[in-house]
Amino acid sequence: MAMLWKFMRVAKYSKTALSPKGKVRGIPTHSRCSSSKSVPSDFAASAPPSNSVELLGKSYPQDDFSNVTEKILSKVGKNLHNRKHHPLWLIKEQVKDHFYKHYVGRRGTPLFSVYDGLSPVVTVQQNFDRLLIPQNHTSRRKEDNYYLNREHMLRAHTSAHQWDLIHSGLDAFLAVGDVYRRDTIDSTHYPVFHQLEGVRLFSCHELFSNIQDGEGLQLFEQGHRTAHKQECHTMEAVRLVEFNLKQVLTKLMAHIFGDGLQVRWVDCCFPFTHPSFEMEINFQGEWMEVLGCGVMEQQLVNSAGAQDKIGWAFGLGLERLAMILYDIPDIRLFWSEDERFLKQFIGPHIWQKIKFQPLSRYPPLINDISFWLPSETYCENDFYDLVRTIGGDLIEKVILVDEFTHPKTKKVSHCYRLVYRHPERTLTQDEVRHVHQAIGEAAVRGLGVEGRF
Repeated sequence: MAMLWKFMRVAKYSKTALSPKGKVRGIPTHSRCSSSKSVPSDFAASAPPSNSVELLGKSYPQDDFSNVTEKILSKVGKNLHNRKHHPLWLIKEQVKDHFYKHYVGRRGTPLFSVYDGLSPVVTVQQNFDRLLIPQNHTSRRKEDNYYLNREHMLRAHTSAHQWDLIHSGLDAFLAVGDVYRRDTIDSTHYPVFHQLEGVRLFSCHELFSNIQDGEGLQLFEQGHRTAHKQECHTMEAVRLVEFNLKQVLTKLMAHIFGDGLQVRWVDCCFPFTHPSFEMEINFQGEWMEVLGCGVMEQQLVNSAGAQDKIGWAFGLGLERLAMILYDIPDIRLFWSEDERFLKQFIGPHIWQKIKFQPLSRYPPLINDISFWLPSETYCENDFYDLVRTIGGDLIEKVILVDEFTHPKTKKVSHCYRLVYRHPERTLTQDEVRHVHQAIGEAAVRGLGVEGRF
């Protein structure tokens, strides 16, 4: 693998959340806004007041790579995973409890240490270079990440801390935190979400001590070693690490979702020295891919100072697990301050069975927006980020419903359907119209599109 593991994905967890694109019927609609009233300042995107960004007590100079917005900056430091009785905190505590009880060191203390207060501001080197992600890899694009400048960014995954924690001498740890990615807009995606990942390294003795006649087994094939790379893993070592990881994750998921959970494994076609696999879970009749995991790239392990060790790593999304476990339908609810939502998760212990009781289901309002794209400079994530900046959590979903190429000019037009729905109150057509107009005007100014509204 060029990376530690494949980025966490959820193929499907319900039949409605990831439904195919299509028209929405039977609900109030409003398209082609034409009002010329000014936009309320609450919705207007504000430009940074200076050439630097102040964040968590530090100042970061801006440059041509800076693209983090005020809306995103306002989320930094919220640390929902550390807010007691929050559903993300409950999931984190359940995972911690499981690892503390089932993985104990020689002295009776927990084998895995937990780090859930690491700064979300990391260097590009931490987020990409130390994870051996190539310079030209698509995951580095400005369109997909939030950069403070060319050297610093908001972490795109908790893997950004992996090298440092291994370098500090840790062999087993869990890292938890908020991560930031520019992405599509729907009920399962949000530009800020929370990850928990685990790492475990094994020495030759630890891996083979319980294997009959394992004295002659080795971690690495005989070969040339450099300062930055060890020899290839032996097949025996790879299979044992893979088996251990499968056991760990199967037990964890069964502990959270119940013993009746069915688990199947799908092996991916990677060279045997860098195997990867993804865990799929059958929950309430749906197969769900919830984890990305695999045997760690040995070059990374070696460069972090853990010579003569082999290990695995996994990453999981707390929101995904909480939405499944508690039946939460919309990822925006995790940011709600509504007591009707928060009080539902207060209980005598972290393992209390909870099923989310929906708040009043407020009706959606739908507006379409169409524009001609500029030549070769348009990125959909730029538009999504602009929509989030102006509309905030009023936006439930954005769908590309039509793409048209003019037969003569060859210009391309996109038509997006914006679904407005406040999670805590009913929206009016008037306030939505103002927001929608602001989005259209900002798209023309900021993205260089030609409006068709």
